[in-house]
Amino acid sequence: MANIVQEEGSSSVSSSPLQFFSMMSLSSPGLGSPYPWLRELKSEERGLCLIHLLVACANHVAAGSLENANMSLEHISHLSSPDGDTIQRIASYFSEALADRMLKAWPGLHKALNSTKLSPVSDQILAGRLFFELCPFLRLSYVITNQAILEAMEGEKVVHILDLNCFEPAQWINLLQLLSARKEGPPHLRITGIHEQKEVLEQMAHRLNDEAEKLDIPFQFCPIVSKLENLNIEGLRVKTGEALAISSVLQLHTLLAFDDEMTRGNSPSMSKNLNPVNFKMNSCTLGDFLEKDVNTSFSPSPDSSLTSPLSLANSPKMLSFLNALWGLSPKLMVVTEQESNHNGCTLMDRTIEALNFYAALFDCLESMVPRTSIERQKVEKMLLGEEIKNIIACEGLERRERHEKLEKWIPRLELCGFGRVPLQARGLLQNLGYDGYKIKEENGCLVICWQNQPLYSVSAWRFRRYC
Repeated sequence: MANIVQEEGSSSVSSSPLQFFSMMSLSSPGLGSPYPWLRELKSEERGLCLIHLLVACANHVAAGSLENANMSLEHISHLSSPDGDTIQRIASYFSEALADRMLKAWPGLHKALNSTKLSPVSDQILAGRLFFELCPFLRLSYVITNQAILEAMEGEKVVHILDLNCFEPAQWINLLQLLSARKEGPPHLRITGIHEQKEVLEQMAHRLNDEAEKLDIPFQFCPIVSKLENLNIEGLRVKTGEALAISSVLQLHTLLAFDDEMTRGNSPSMSKNLNPVNFKMNSCTLGDFLEKDVNTSFSPSPDSSLTSPLSLANSPKMLSFLNALWGLSPKLMVVTEQESNHNGCTLMDRTIEALNFYAALFDCLESMVPRTSIERQKVEKMLLGEEIKNIIACEGLERRERHEKLEKWIPRLELCGFGRVPLQARGLLQNLGYDGYKIKEENGCLVICWQNQPLYSVSAWRFRRYC
């Protein structure tokens, strides 16, 4: 029997503006298109309608009811806007992702419509750097990582850092400055940077060599052009006497796609109960919408057997990669990942989780950057919007945004022989002056939140011999 999602004490769906949608068709005479009364909805009513419509549309897509999904998308199109408030912008990108998933039922049509669309890596890098500048999440991750490296490498004369996603020089420029201030003097620093674009690594080398020369720090940058899944870890040159630190920022989850591909034929039993819609956001912006009644029937996704969460034992690619990192005997490894489960077994699982997660990110951007900002629009379209589309519209190897929570990463890393290094964030937010953000300590790891919504986790690990 389908689950009904409704918060205790909330009004029934029949008393909300959504009731009008069930009583009209797209061809209703006299209403026209767009429907005049839609424009007259108050912001709260519009937001509530959009939430209902998005969840209902995802449910139709998952059940293969394309006609109903198409009708939902039509309604959403009259309420959403990539330039509107947070809910309107979220709805624009989620509806685009759901439509893209629907189109994939006709591969020829989908390929023809996307044949001239370009998504150059340069756009992704630009969007990533804009996100770094506009929101403090990556900046906080870098500060936490560098502080952990500084403490772990105290007294070391030769330090080697392996950066699994080497594209932002700000992190290592900061570390160079910290190392130059050490009482015992700076160590010899070597950074091995991994990225699939040679030009990115060349820019990194130029910036970091200039900074090291300015600070008079012995420095070497070793670029490796490679995708993460193709990286030959055993071939990395870790020299005797070097103290190794590994930095992985929003990278490891991409390897889960390869494990999913290996086990697509196996179909674990489906979860009996889907998580309730539990939107908890900044009450000044989205909270009034997201705490309202969401009374929607869920149907099992027909593709659930293809996207089931993988147990630790069924993750050979991930475990092989982590075991290879462990074989390098790192003195420290710091891992930053999205703190959300976007690798769920059904489309509905992923839709609900992603709505929570990206609503918080869009809300954060709303509070930080003017709505007319071109930079914010680029981040939302080229970075966050593409992530949403990958989570919702893609499957198999194509679905790389397989974010998982600390509760999955901790046992996975411990299974591979890593031991946790406790992290602390006392006074960090106060020192940096970030309002609206919180850092929670969980089992020695740190979770960075916008208001009360967890968004990113940072955990530190050691080769067992150092524990």
